[in-house]
Amino acid sequence: MIRLIEDIASRASLRDTGSYGAGLRKFHIFCDIFSIREADRLPATFEILHSFAFGQTPFEPVSVSTARKYLAAVRAWHITQGWPAPLSDDQTTRINWSLRGLANIQGNRRKRPLRPPVTVPMLRHLKQSLDLLFPFDACIWAVATSAFWGMMRFGEATVSSQKEFDGLKHLKRRDAFIQKDLNGKDYARLDLPSAKTAKIGEIQSVFFTVENDVCPIEALRNLSRVVPAGPDDPLFSWKDTKGKIRPLVKSKALNRINAIFNNNNWGTTFGHSFRIGGASFYLSQGVEAEIVRIAGRWKSLAYETYIRSFELVVSRHMANLAQSLPPPASS
Repeated sequence: MIRLIEDIASRASLRDTGSYGAGLRKFHIFCDIFSIREADRLPATFEILHSFAFGQTPFEPVSVSTARKYLAAVRAWHITQGWPAPLSDDQTTRINWSLRGLANIQGNRRKRPLRPPVTVPMLRHLKQSLDLLFPFDACIWAVATSAFWGMMRFGEATVSSQKEFDGLKHLKRRDAFIQKDLNGKDYARLDLPSAKTAKIGEIQSVFFTVENDVCPIEALRNLSRVVPAGPDDPLFSWKDTKGKIRPLVKSKALNRINAIFNNNNWGTTFGHSFRIGGASFYLSQGVEAEIVRIAGRWKSLAYETYIRSFELVVSRHMANLAQSLPPPASS
């Protein structure tokens, strides 16, 4: 009871408990990702807090000023738990100096026009408008769902021309795996032979799970049935009228998709719209930004040290989120 009273009194002394709570949640997620022990979180060292601050900033929605607020939340947490402030004045100055430099770098980035996000209702409309027993449409659907739920760059699933396909750079049938995670839930893993943010020789992976009526795993299974192909053929491929396997060309895929979307007055969709749409949906459903960053392979600290851990618990974070949306109205 004494401890409870002390706890209530400590919380009452904070000026903004809501913002502190958000900062602490992110701090503990950061520690979980990097397997930082409970004993090393309180009190936290300068090295841990320095990495935590910089671990938040590569993902666009988190600004440098927000990272400072997160550090203030961790500081307040230490004080309310009876520990001294974790950072000395000199250490705080060092972190602020680095964050100022990072703010200058971020401020000088070239801004690209915002891409309109694809939404789950748009995916449902796309599915209803495609013939999933037709090879080209089956391929379109597999790409659309994979790019959305896996937050893929569209160029990772398509090629710029028929002749451009290169098994050393592009996804092949042998690069796709459907497995079970630690919870016994199905998930898919696509091992990218080449990725925009990958180092030379590094293979990055895309993950997605079962997602109700717009399921990317079922879309891949349908593609393998409708377009059977060899292990070294393009993963996202279709058969022409002569039975020849063809990789999906980006411009043709977007033309088909936009022909459907424009009929519904949704405007022009870009390849990046699927990646942005998937990330936006996850965030809107309460998935932590750090989890979205990992799954979407945005640049972050020591990516290679925690991607395997994420794979084993992927369904805990992202499975069946589409079930929270109302089903399509029956016609």
